[in-house]
Amino acid sequence: MTAEPLEKFKFDTVFEATGRVIAASPRPKRSYTAEEVEQIRRTAEAAGEAHALASVANRQAEALAVIARAVQQALPGLAGVAHEHRVGSAELALACGRAIAGAALEAAPQAPVRAALTALAREVEAAPRLIISADADLANGLQAVLEETAQAAGYAGAVQVRVGGALGPNAFTLDFGDGSASFDPAAAAERVSQALHAALAAEGLHAEPLIAGAPALDAPES
Repeated sequence: MTAEPLEKFKFDTVFEATGRVIAASPRPKRSYTAEEVEQIRRTAEAAGEAHALASVANRQAEALAVIARAVQQALPGLAGVAHEHRVGSAELALACGRAIAGAALEAAPQAPVRAALTALAREVEAAPRLIISADADLANGLQAVLEETAQAAGYAGAVQVRVGGALGPNAFTLDFGDGSASFDPAAAAERVSQALHAALAAEGLHAEPLIAGAPALDAPES
C-alpha cells in the first residue's frame, strides 16, 4: 500500500475557477458581546477554582501522608514510654504497699497470728497442741493473746509459743501436728514483686492500645 502524499501547503480558503468558495476554515472570533464576555469570565473562573481546589487537595493528601509516616515512626517510641510509665507506677504501688503493710504490722504485730489461728480453727480443733514459732519481738507477750484467741475460736488444746531464731521480723509458723501454716511479710512482698514484674515483662509493649480502637504496638526492631 502506497502512502498518501504529504500536503506541502494548506490554505484556509479554497476557490473554484469561477471564484466560488468551496472550502473555508472557521476564522477566530474577534469581537464578543457583553453576555459572551461574561460567560467566558465565569467559565475561566470555574476552571481556575477547580484547578486550585485540586492543587489544595493534592497538598493536603501529601501533608497527611507525611504526618502518618511521622506518627507511625513515633508510636513505637511512645509505646516504650508508656511501658516505662507502667513499670514506674507498679514500683510506686509496691513501695506504697510495703509502707502501709509495715505501718500496719508495727501498729498491730500480733494481728496476723491471731487471724491465722482464727482462720485455721476447724483445721486445728482436733490437734492436742499448737506450737507457734516467731521472732523474739513478736513472741514477747504472744502467749496470752493466742490463748485468748484459741479459747474464742473453740480450741481446747495447749498453745505453746517458741522463739524461732531463723525467722525474720513479724514472721511466724503455726504447727498443729497434721499440718502447718506460715507467714513471712518480707517473703510475701518479694513474691508479689516478682509476680508483678513477671507480668510486666510478659506484657512488654503489647499492652492496651494507646489509641482507642487501635491494635497494640509491637516492640520496635533493634
